[in-house]
Amino acid sequence: MQLIASADEMRRFDRQAIRSLGIPGVILMENAGRSFVDALDGMMGQGGKWAEDSLQQLSVRIVCGRGNNGGDGFVIARYLAGRGCDVHLFLLGKRSAVSGEARVHLGAARKVASLPGVRLAFHEVSGVKELATGGKADVTVDAILGTGFTGEVRGLYAEAIAWINRQKSFVVAADMPSGVDATTGCAGKFAVRAHATIAMGLAKVGHCVGAGVDLSGEVVIADIGIPPGVFRPGKNSSFRVSPSDVEPFLPHRARTANKYSAGKVLVIGGSRRYSGAPLMTARAALRSGAGAVVLAVPKSIRDMLARRGEELLFDPQEETAEGSIGLSALPALLRRVEWADAVAIGPGLSRAPETMEMVRRVIARSRCPLVIDADALSALQGLPGITRKRKFPTILTPHAGEFAALTGGVVADVETHRVELCRRAARLWGCTMVLKGAPTVTSSPDGLSFINASGNPGLATIGSGDVLTGMIAGLCARGVKTPAAAFAGVSLHGLAGDVASARRGQQSVTAPDLIDCVGDAFKQAGV
Repeated sequence: MQLIASADEMRRFDRQAIRSLGIPGVILMENAGRSFVDALDGMMGQGGKWAEDSLQQLSVRIVCGRGNNGGDGFVIARYLAGRGCDVHLFLLGKRSAVSGEARVHLGAARKVASLPGVRLAFHEVSGVKELATGGKADVTVDAILGTGFTGEVRGLYAEAIAWINRQKSFVVAADMPSGVDATTGCAGKFAVRAHATIAMGLAKVGHCVGAGVDLSGEVVIADIGIPPGVFRPGKNSSFRVSPSDVEPFLPHRARTANKYSAGKVLVIGGSRRYSGAPLMTARAALRSGAGAVVLAVPKSIRDMLARRGEELLFDPQEETAEGSIGLSALPALLRRVEWADAVAIGPGLSRAPETMEMVRRVIARSRCPLVIDADALSALQGLPGITRKRKFPTILTPHAGEFAALTGGVVADVETHRVELCRRAARLWGCTMVLKGAPTVTSSPDGLSFINASGNPGLATIGSGDVLTGMIAGLCARGVKTPAAAFAGVSLHGLAGDVASARRGQQSVTAPDLIDCVGDAFKQAGV
């Protein structure tokens, strides 16, 4: 898994390299600029926009702010000029406003520009029209704001960003696209739309969430000379999880396995009004390797579901007048819970008050891993103590709307700060929290977060969440510990969506398509 940094974490790593290891900040900035050019050179040689070894033939415009990101840009200018590029270096503002390490590198760039035969021109910019000096460029390097930015961009910086976005050149951002928050991925009215971003040291959380996903383009990591031992996860660290990362966490079925030793899942769900959701959850659990799945549903819908799910076992339950599982079913449900290795509760359950009370009692009295989704989440609204008191693994899987209702928040805030809010909720509720969306974030009570890298918009289809619940429950039943069962399930679910979209097209993927592709996802992951 790839460690990704918030803005605060990256500052901490930089400080540690400077203060503890004695690597001067001016050297880190030098390394950043040099590595940026190496990475850009590699991009040019990938058979895409330019042919290999053609970097020296390019005209490059570098637009710099007055802070450290601009300092990276000053170094980039020197190295590009040294490789024969035609470089125009633009400083947004006065030289006198540049300080620290950036000032050192600005001075070096200006001295290089004065050498004969070097195609490096330096410009102080007071108005955005001056950026057109030197004519059209093949590449525009954004070195305006970097990782320290928060809020809204204003003034000359905002005008420069808007001007960059109007150009037809290939735009490469240094570390972060200017105007994008490195921690949240949020962007205001003015933010650079980069074709690629070359990240310094580590990818940032803002590359992976929010508007930053699209605005960053392809993200390439440049080595800036900080030893790997410095990049150690802290109590609030985040990781980017790709399908290739999950295989070590997944068990291989033993040659001597039988249907009960392979993992037993109980799915509690369904109602007269919502009958299909628990069926998809149960099927997904089977596809994820569970050997036996029992579906506990209201007795009035048992026969209908049994005709559609011949591979499943059914346990019909006493129901309310509305056709949902009633509180009178509790003794029978708890007996089934004792049988199960993992329980999924919630899909299609309905929110009848009696059913909600049943959910709370099952959660409180179950002695196995629980995956709580959909309507069952409503039973927990404002009641974090119910899950916090449990001594067994608990996974909650809300989408943004359910998360907001669960925590008393606002959907817009959830989307804006999904990593941090998911982390806080996991701590408060004492469980693994899976905040579904683009991207899905999994957080554990110890503060670690896992940002999913698989999947596509084809997953935005009804029943997709029910499939995910079954996949996670199946992994829990097979003995995968939390939070690995959650983030691995999320990754494989996304991969199943990628496989289904390749076959059907994103517009046409349905939940049954996802279930059909779960086996392919496991196979591609090496299990």
